[in-house]
Amino acid sequence: MKNNLFILQKKIKVKFKNIELLKKSLTHKSYNLEDNYEKLEFLGDRVLGIAISKILIDVYPYEKVGSLDKKLASLVNKNRCYEIGRRLQLEKYILKKKSKNKIENKIISDCCESLIGAIYLDKGFYFAEKFIADNWKELIKSAKITAVDSKTKLQEYSLKKYKKLPIYKLLANTGPKHKPRFRVGVKLNNSEFFEGNGPSIKQAEQSAAELFLKYLNL
Repeated sequence: MKNNLFILQKKIKVKFKNIELLKKSLTHKSYNLEDNYEKLEFLGDRVLGIAISKILIDVYPYEKVGSLDKKLASLVNKNRCYEIGRRLQLEKYILKKKSKNKIENKIISDCCESLIGAIYLDKGFYFAEKFIADNWKELIKSAKITAVDSKTKLQEYSLKKYKKLPIYKLLANTGPKHKPRFRVGVKLNNSEFFEGNGPSIKQAEQSAAELFLKYLNL
């Protein structure tokens, strides 16, 4: 494990003073119920948000707050953290109880955030921000065009037209625990429900919102 951590430090260009902190940032609760990455992930999520907010203000000094907020949301979500985690090949270093299943996307995403938390605690904000700036550089550049997700777009439309938020309703939850499927409906004001499906409630909501937007030609 120590050799692996040495390789990882070279990859992320951060040399830890406390190598146990790096190890903890990659330890899943199935491997160690008491001493795992969960609190570091909690911290790393906040550090990531602050660092990206600071970088966005520097890179886009003339952008309005609403636009910056959308860019921030597109850069600090779990999908982005998974993308960075995969690029760093964090799955090679994660300590997890052996199972036949491969390491889930969420664990890789969580470890990306916990790694940021560990860097912050071990080296301070400057090094954490540098790590984030280096690894999010291309994503920040591509954020010039803000991609608005379907739920946000539908919410903006509903508030503008009806002064009300869209109404989402869970219609069904099927499948086994390790591979669930959710069916969610969404309606605006007095409309009918438009239904979407997905492996999580959030993704099913996005699917439903996307269908409603297509109906509205938005």
